[in-house]
Amino acid sequence: MSNRYSINKFDNSKLTLMVLLGGVMLSTTAFAADTNPQASAPANTMASADLPVFARVGKNIITWREYDATFTSMNRGKFYHGKPPEAEIAAMQREVGNKLIANALLLHEAERRKLKPDAAAVDKKIEQHEQRYANDAQWQEARVQVLPLLTKQWQEESLLNKLEKLVRDVPPPKEAQVRQYYTAHPDKFTEPEQLRVSIIMLKVDPSSPSEVWGQALAEGLDLVAQIRAGGDFEELARDRSDDANSAERGGDMGYLHGGMLSEAAQEAVDKLQPGETSEPIRVLEGIVIVRLTDRKLPKLSSYETVRERARELWLREEGERVWQLLIERLKKETPIVVDESRYLPLPGVAGGTVVPKVQ
Repeated sequence: MSNRYSINKFDNSKLTLMVLLGGVMLSTTAFAADTNPQASAPANTMASADLPVFARVGKNIITWREYDATFTSMNRGKFYHGKPPEAEIAAMQREVGNKLIANALLLHEAERRKLKPDAAAVDKKIEQHEQRYANDAQWQEARVQVLPLLTKQWQEESLLNKLEKLVRDVPPPKEAQVRQYYTAHPDKFTEPEQLRVSIIMLKVDPSSPSEVWGQALAEGLDLVAQIRAGGDFEELARDRSDDANSAERGGDMGYLHGGMLSEAAQEAVDKLQPGETSEPIRVLEGIVIVRLTDRKLPKLSSYETVRERARELWLREEGERVWQLLIERLKKETPIVVDESRYLPLPGVAGGTVVPKVQ
């Protein structure tokens, strides 16, 4: 990856400690108060040469250090298995930026509404953190400086949670609204197709040579010929199938939903009518013969049986709608300037998005 787009390494030991100990993302004001003697000055005057600004949101700033800490924390949680592709990094860069900007807007809105953090919940987090790192020398050394920052972070989380709960707590829908939702979203209340199948499995180790697979296929062809000549599928399954669970039931697997069969087996079953048997199919476990016993077509559940679920879905989606509307309104009402100079370009967007640098 080009150095231009790499995330800066932390050169502040307290910031690193916070990320390591708590996975905490610094609030801009808290970080500035800890590192800048002008912390009491208005937020828009706090940026300095050693604290480059990622975004200005109204009168508040978000530093690149805060962005880097948040990116690092999210990267660890999302891509713990290794280095992600650049396209995914580009998407996550924007996700982190949008999250930080939205949080800044929402914290301001929470303060405007005169919401207060849940003091008891914050105190409990402090207590748990103290207990967890009671014997950690690094924590004890930095505790006096870092604990206030952690406390402020938890207070902000509490404020955001309170605001979100308040906004999402929409009035319950009227009966007509629930019924209209049910009518408009039949896919949410339709039982998927169910297939009742029976199998004969001839297991083959995936690493077996081709001649072993060939022998299993020849055996499968012989079994299919016997079945189509009038042989009893259930009896053959009990005698010849290597799948112990289904063999004792004559190969019966019960009713299965779409996606429960392998792609090759599903493709074969889709072509069968009840009572028909497939050709031998190669799957990961070996060679399988599938018999379709019954097919239940998708069925729309009656309104009466899913009314409560429809109501819950309506409440959830309406809560999400008003929450997103609030964020969009705050974005429109608040001057926002973002420095996207470190963003990787999104795939398909020539040169990436050009945004003026924050001054």
